[in-house]
Amino acid sequence: MVDVCFYFQVHQPYRLRHYQIFDIGKNHDYYDEKKNKEILKRVVNKCYLPTNKLLLELIEKHPEFKVSFSFSGTILEQLEEHEPEAFESFRELVKTKNVEILDETYHHSLSFIYSRNEFKRQVVLHNKKIKSVFKYTPKVFRNTELIYNNDLAYMIEKMGYKAVLSEGADKILGWRSPNFVYKAHGTENLKVLLKNYRLSDDIAFRFSNPNWPGFPLTADKYASWISEIKEDVVNLFLDYETFGEHQWPETGIFEFLKRIPEEFTKKKIGFKTPSEIIKSCKVVGEFNSYNFISWADIERDLSAWLGNELQQAAIKELYNMEDEILKTKDEKLINDWRRLQTSDHFYYMCIKWFSDGDVHKYFNPYDNPYDAFITFINILNDLRDRTQKANAQRIK
Repeated sequence: MVDVCFYFQVHQPYRLRHYQIFDIGKNHDYYDEKKNKEILKRVVNKCYLPTNKLLLELIEKHPEFKVSFSFSGTILEQLEEHEPEAFESFRELVKTKNVEILDETYHHSLSFIYSRNEFKRQVVLHNKKIKSVFKYTPKVFRNTELIYNNDLAYMIEKMGYKAVLSEGADKILGWRSPNFVYKAHGTENLKVLLKNYRLSDDIAFRFSNPNWPGFPLTADKYASWISEIKEDVVNLFLDYETFGEHQWPETGIFEFLKRIPEEFTKKKIGFKTPSEIIKSCKVVGEFNSYNFISWADIERDLSAWLGNELQQAAIKELYNMEDEILKTKDEKLINDWRRLQTSDHFYYMCIKWFSDGDVHKYFNPYDNPYDAFITFINILNDLRDRTQKANAQRIK
C-alpha cells in the first residue's frame, strides 16, 4: 500500500508600492497597503476560508485524512492583523492533530544563498512565531521555494531538524524515483522527502486544462493513478492557493478535494504527515545535490529569482547592507530590510517567458520586470540613507 503526503505552502509577501526616486529621503512608507489588503482578502475568500472549512469537515468525517502546512511569517502577520477569521480557521485545523506544520525562513527569503547567519536568524524567528501562534514545534524543514543543496541539509540537521522537503528533480534523481525516502548526502541521518512534481502539477497546473490528455481529472481517476504506484510514498506538494484561486471553484477543484479521502481509501491509499513518513519508510539511498535546485520552471534551478543581472544586482546590494543594518539595532529598519528579502520581489524581476510566463505574472503588481527593479532599488537607496543616519546618531 502506498501512502500520500499532502503538503501545502501558504504565503503572501508585502508588495511594494511604486516608490519613485523623488520619494528617497522623504517618504519611508514602502508598502502598497491597499494592494496587499485586496489580494489578501481575495485569497482568504476564494481559498483559505472555503478550503479550511472543507478540510475540517474531511478530517471529522475521515479521521485517517492528514495534511501538512508551511506558513511564511509574512502571511501569518497579515492574517493576524487583517483577516482574523482566516487566522483562527488555520488554528482550528492544527488543533485537530491531523495537521503537521513545517518550519521555513520567516520572510520567505533567499537568505541561505547569501547569508548563513541571517538564514539562521530567520529560521529561529519563524520557529518562535509557530510556537506562539500554534503551540507547535516543527521538526521538518522546508526552505523557500524548495531551494535545496547538500550544504542546506547539513546546516538544518545541525539545527535539530529530522527531515527536509525538496524537489524530485530528474537531473538529480536520474533513473531513481521520488517515491521513496532518501538520506541527505553529507548528513548523519537527515531524511529527504521529494516532491512528485508530475502528480502534483496535475492538480496545481493542469487540472482545468481541457487540452490536457488527463482532463477532466476526477478523484477516482487520480486515486487509480496513485494506486498503480508500488513504491513507498507519493509526496504531493502544492501552493495552497491552488484551491479556489489558481483553480477556480467553477473548475470543480473543491469537489475533487472533497472526494479525495473516500476515493483514496477505496484504493487502499494511506495518508501520512512528513514526520510519520520518515518514521514508517526505510531509507533507500542518498540524495546528493551539490548545486542548488528548486521547484521553479522547467530548469528547477535558481534562475527564476537570480537568472538576470537586475535580480543579481538587487539582491547583492540588499545583503551587502546586513552588517550596517544590524548595527543600528533599530527594529523598524531591520524589519524593512527583512521584508525586502522576500523571494517574490526578485521573482517579479524575472525576464523569462515562454512556457513559464503565466506563472511569473500571477499576483505580480508590476507591468514589467524593469519597474520591479527600479522600485526595489529606489527603496533600497532610501533604506541605506536611513541606516547611515541611524548609525551616525548612535555613535554620537
